[in-house]
Amino acid sequence: MSLITRTPVLWALFVLMVLCVFAFQYFTPAVGGQFLDMLDEPAVIREAFAAMTPEQKSAHFWVTVLVDTAFPISFGLLFAGLAWRFFGKLGQVAAVPGFAVLIVDLTENTIQALALSGAADALDAKAWVTPLKMGLFYLAAVIALVALGIAVFRMVTKKKA
Repeated sequence: MSLITRTPVLWALFVLMVLCVFAFQYFTPAVGGQFLDMLDEPAVIREAFAAMTPEQKSAHFWVTVLVDTAFPISFGLLFAGLAWRFFGKLGQVAAVPGFAVLIVDLTENTIQALALSGAADALDAKAWVTPLKMGLFYLAAVIALVALGIAVFRMVTKKKA
């Protein structure tokens, strides 16, 4: 796991995360203006899904499979890597939410991709998967921000990071 704690890897993950954010912005119109990732109420999800044209479902499928697979990998590993690197002896424990959000987000993507492709409908599971993803994301992000604070403190005080 020391690979994800290396400075060039952390920077590459950050750049990939930013590129994914821009890609989401670029493709928002193609999916009808609303990504299913941010919805967790079954009725609202079903309404948004039913309102999508076949072209929007296809675009959403490909954005989910390509961009929204790279996105949780980038931020999940970035958050975990920062925690692991800068939390010292607690690094492995502090990295757990980063790894967990990656797994939960990819699970959510699988649910969406199955529905968008017409292969299976498990959209009701998003009622608990999406809030879990969001909670883990915010927890991992706060831990990563604290890790960055530790890194800056060490730089300023000239302690080895």
